[in-house]
Amino acid sequence: MERYKRQINLPQVGKTGQEKLRNSKILVIGAGGLGNAVLPYLSAAGIGHIGIIDGDKVEENNLQRQVLFTEKSIGHSKVDMALSKLKSLNSEVDIKIYDEYFSAKNAIGIADNYDIIIDATDTVSIRYLINDVCVLANKPFVYGSVYRFEGQVSVFNYKNGPTYRCLFKKKLTNVINCEDAGVLGTTVGIIGLLQANEVMKMILETGEILSGKLLLYNTLNNKQDIIKFKRDDSLVVNPEFYESEHLSNEIIHLTAKEAIKNDSHLMDVRELGELPEIESEKILKIPLSQLSSSLNQLTKDRPYAIFCQHGIRSLTATKLLKNNGFIKVKNIQDGALVIKKILENEKEKSIY
Repeated sequence: MERYKRQINLPQVGKTGQEKLRNSKILVIGAGGLGNAVLPYLSAAGIGHIGIIDGDKVEENNLQRQVLFTEKSIGHSKVDMALSKLKSLNSEVDIKIYDEYFSAKNAIGIADNYDIIIDATDTVSIRYLINDVCVLANKPFVYGSVYRFEGQVSVFNYKNGPTYRCLFKKKLTNVINCEDAGVLGTTVGIIGLLQANEVMKMILETGEILSGKLLLYNTLNNKQDIIKFKRDDSLVVNPEFYESEHLSNEIIHLTAKEAIKNDSHLMDVRELGELPEIESEKILKIPLSQLSSSLNQLTKDRPYAIFCQHGIRSLTATKLLKNNGFIKVKNIQDGALVIKKILENEKEKSIY
């Protein structure tokens, strides 16, 4: 207990509270910026069991805000690198990693093993999935989101409280993520720590939980505001709804190599002028911002494979097309640079 002496000295914690932390099971969905802020502090605090799910690999541009990783981590699995760092921080914590993406097919099976679910993603469609899984499994969901210098934090489905759908009733599309909008590592760190703090309060059963409250924080002027919202009981999430909402439109992921090998129709949803430029007759270029208005140019039974810079906007585009009846659309996990290299290699081989 010497390791945790400073927090045990708090009357709201004590040895009983520390035992609660040791017995708790937390799932962190995403090992990006928010996950990198949440994970080390929960590990250091003595959370007994932590799950981490993310299918991404570390890239150089992650290092500015994802402090669990080093230059030597580049190219390696994010969850593997996070596990190594967290174990060196606190070997007492039981950490289970899932080197895959959180999806409707694995969501319930994984989430069912944990008490509290933390959203550390930057994909709106995944947040609806997290919400619906948590409602079905009766688990609280700690939400965090960052846009440039601003962040949001809330706790959904806490003791039958309001859910994510109660606040965001209408699904958003074409949402700009931190990759496109830009973000400071300090902003992500602050919001991630606020999420971790909500987890600690729930486990220790102390303080006021951000249930039915959306905390808004601006890092440029340090202004905070809280928006209150209520539960909407007309928004029913049951197994039938879950199946029709998520499983019927389950997104299929594939690699760039698989997409090109299968002769899929490649679609680049990056904005015009983004680098690297890829000139190929195999690629249809429709920026994500114009996709909704360009649906009549596409054939619904054609096998489209969507890509962007890093596989994030392509996920949004794939979901949009799925929702509009394009049944053979798939998301390419690799980014534009990988696509360009494969096509260039194919071109060189054809010459020789």
